[in-house]
Amino acid sequence: MSRFPASVWAKLMRQVLSEQSPELLKTVPYNGLFILRKAISDYLRRVRGMQVKPSQIIIGAGTEYLYSRLLQLLGGSAVAMEDPGYKKFGAIADSLKIPWVHIPIDGKGIQTKALAESGAGAVHVSPANHFPTGIVMPRQRRRELLEWAYEERERYIIEDDYDSELRYRGKILPTIYAMDRQQRVIYMNTFSKSLVPSIRISYMVLPDPLMERYRRTLSFYSCTVSSFEQCTLAKFISEGYLERHVNRQKTYYKDKRDKVIAALGRSRLMEIARICEHHTGTHFLLKVRTAMSDEEIREKAEEKDMHLELLSGYFHAPEHGTSGTIVINYASIEPDKIDQAVSTLEKIFEADIEKKD
Repeated sequence: MSRFPASVWAKLMRQVLSEQSPELLKTVPYNGLFILRKAISDYLRRVRGMQVKPSQIIIGAGTEYLYSRLLQLLGGSAVAMEDPGYKKFGAIADSLKIPWVHIPIDGKGIQTKALAESGAGAVHVSPANHFPTGIVMPRQRRRELLEWAYEERERYIIEDDYDSELRYRGKILPTIYAMDRQQRVIYMNTFSKSLVPSIRISYMVLPDPLMERYRRTLSFYSCTVSSFEQCTLAKFISEGYLERHVNRQKTYYKDKRDKVIAALGRSRLMEIARICEHHTGTHFLLKVRTAMSDEEIREKAEEKDMHLELLSGYFHAPEHGTSGTIVINYASIEPDKIDQAVSTLEKIFEADIEKKD
């Protein structure tokens, strides 16, 4: 959060106030201010190669809000989700009494054969950077997903493209949305991750038929983001500050990732562990050969004032997860604390390392 360009944001906020635009005092349209939707449309064309009209974009305060609206829009048909995956989406579906199914993933992402057998009418995926495994879905699997969607009239892919800019090696693959030729992909993203969590501004891009349905059936919901924040963010994007900030963040996180991996490489922990890293995002997996259960690992870590997330915790049925696999989220580790963190991690598995000898 200390890397957020607060001075630039404050300057743009003052500009928005000084301009005294009537937009600031009017009721915000249900889908958000045109000025922000236009800035996002232009940004997606420049950065992600996507042809999106401002009229297809809906602004909301956080992805949870937009997911709940989207699930209502899709009419209660069963939604498929990656397993392991983003658990909060399932909780939102439960709260709306919408059925959902878990589909296992492999090394290329969600398994399309299992998806076809599930009976789901929509599927939620994060192809650019799967959480928590970090898998980047290859182009062929993306095509298979589109083929699945095209088989039925009312099938949709919900593409969660969070953290897609943070790719450290190779080219960023086109979004599934950009590959779609039959308007079957709903694209979602947020600025909470690329800027700061308190800026609760997210957006979704709907295919034209769904946008028309949304206008007819759900446009009575008011936009949940103030016009003041929307105008500020629009300036931040259109004047190039967002792209410069993301590029700085990419350099910063790559350097931090390299330091974390180097520190692990110097530790004895690597005698019993291996890194599973996909050169994207702000996390990777560390698989440890240990006699401890995942619950024992968590408890031992808590004793040393370290909170650990394990891969099994992201499975619908934790017993299906691979034990001893730690999700290393290095985004919030201060660079000068990396060696200390790795040393603490090594102590947690001290008995396993000694047993190896």
